[in-house]
Amino acid sequence: MYKHLNSIQSPSDIKKMNPEELKELSGEIRKFLIEKVSKTGGHLASNLGIVEITLALHYCFNTPEDKFVWDVGHQSYVHKMITGRRDGFDCLRQYDGLAGFPKRCESEHDAFDVGHSSTSISAALGMAVARDLEKKNNSVVAIIGDGALTGGMAFEALNHLGHVKSDMIVILNDNAMSISKNVGSLSNYLYKLRTHKVYNTFKGEVQGIIRSIPKIGGKVYKTALRVRDGMKYFMLPGIFFEEMGIKYFGPVDGHDIEELTKLFESVKGIKGPVLIHAITKKGKGYAHAENHPDKYHGVGSFDIEKGVQPSAARTYSDVAGEKLLQMARQDKRIVAITAAMPDGTGMRKFRDELPRRFFDVGIAEGHAVTFCAGLAAGGHRPFFPVYSTFLQRGFDQIIHDVAMQKLPVTFMLDRAGIVGNDGETHHGVYDLSYLGLVPNIVTMAPMDGLELEQMLEFSMTVNMPVAIRYPRGNASAAAVSRSELRLGRWDVIKHGEEIAIVGIGKGVEIALEASELLKNKGMKPAVINARFLSPMDMEYISSIAVKFKHIFTIEDNVLSGGFGSKLKCMLSDLIPELRITNIALPDKFIEHGNTEILLHKYGLDAQSVSDRISGCMPGSQTGKDM
Repeated sequence: MYKHLNSIQSPSDIKKMNPEELKELSGEIRKFLIEKVSKTGGHLASNLGIVEITLALHYCFNTPEDKFVWDVGHQSYVHKMITGRRDGFDCLRQYDGLAGFPKRCESEHDAFDVGHSSTSISAALGMAVARDLEKKNNSVVAIIGDGALTGGMAFEALNHLGHVKSDMIVILNDNAMSISKNVGSLSNYLYKLRTHKVYNTFKGEVQGIIRSIPKIGGKVYKTALRVRDGMKYFMLPGIFFEEMGIKYFGPVDGHDIEELTKLFESVKGIKGPVLIHAITKKGKGYAHAENHPDKYHGVGSFDIEKGVQPSAARTYSDVAGEKLLQMARQDKRIVAITAAMPDGTGMRKFRDELPRRFFDVGIAEGHAVTFCAGLAAGGHRPFFPVYSTFLQRGFDQIIHDVAMQKLPVTFMLDRAGIVGNDGETHHGVYDLSYLGLVPNIVTMAPMDGLELEQMLEFSMTVNMPVAIRYPRGNASAAAVSRSELRLGRWDVIKHGEEIAIVGIGKGVEIALEASELLKNKGMKPAVINARFLSPMDMEYISSIAVKFKHIFTIEDNVLSGGFGSKLKCMLSDLIPELRITNIALPDKFIEHGNTEILLHKYGLDAQSVSDRISGCMPGSQTGKDM
């Protein structure tokens, strides 16, 4: 089926190929990626865009001795194929299968575990300095996208790199995209670089000509350099990087493998830090992905001919975006902020309809939080929809810039809980724990899409910070009775005897399903929707809790510091005889895999919860407070 690909078992096989064969291999790799990702899902567009860069890197360098650090890591599929993992793509991102990101435990060719953005230059610089301390001479290469370069951590690393001046190469993969189209002054700057050829012509061609002049060539060249330094502010594309002490090369065609290999070979011997600016096309080689790269950033399975089809299911992200837009039409104080994810968080319609009140700050979550604080201090009501796992990057700002001042910022934590195939770096399983530590924040979790809408409206009635966390996926409304949303109050949605199952967020859905299974065993548990992590109306809650002998809490958050542990601590003083069992995720990093498989493995599916509850009851052979 493949002329070249089937013979590639390691990077050494690539080094035997000529430029024409490498071009043919590039096409085969794209065909392979489209075929495999269409079945398993995954990050397609970014990998289609970096094929030639990856091949050129492995052609010119030698891993694992040389270190490649991939920023974000979702563009590492080609690297995995070349380093002996091609056969694993049938199980890409599946439970117990090949990870969608680099993992040190998976291969010696993966130098660093990644999943969040803007980390590659920092990690690579640490490796380069470690190499220098050990007096070794291997190469270290960081591969970072223009979207990831908007992150503040990337700038901090560049600043340090220019100061330390370690030998290191940064590949800037510039496709004008992160997940959505990039925004901001850096994006505009890089656009100018893509179209600016004057300085590169001077640096490349004139340098060679002048130096070739007998006897005086060197002196003339030094004079020319002084002239260049006087002119560079007018004509140098890479002045930003050069002034930081980093030698700039580019822009270069990121799909011309012959040009790339020549350039990589030439910069290997340069002392000090180097940045190569490569222009690529996200989704290259697959028309659907080229035309709509945002839709093919991360995809589920799809038909190759038809491409990705829109889902009919209304997701939590859809609900959040539509409701916030509806609210903003009625209240001009409302503004929306995103960290480079307007599509992933359901904010596209808000952006298109109210562009003056929509702010995309790039991949800069810490800045986004404090920016929201400033907006709130200025009299506006900022809403920040962000993936739960990415808000972790703004934790310090939440404490110091928002909570201490009780500023009315609403954090909308999308993708909370287990998110599935992206694994450890993307599961939002710590938010109830870290938000529960912070005073002055109202923290809620809806049981369904209807309650999410109610919580968004409710956030406007409290003049203080609010966090609302909600899962990935279908947000259809549950067919249950509901009480009015009141601060800190539980909602008893199913009455019962002796035992109560108290869920928060997705935990309510699990509790309802488990209660039906328990009914078949002759048990009649109450099901309670906690709604709030903080504050808790303990007077009201204790009046309900005293009616039960045993309470089970359910949450898709880690056990330590979560909703259950907080409730147990509070109620144990008020009602010492009450037994409370917390059902939550273990205090470990949860691997990648199908969400249902992971919930079952860690005892958070309805059957596991039912078995655990019945096993804790008096008379059960396995009865114990687990």
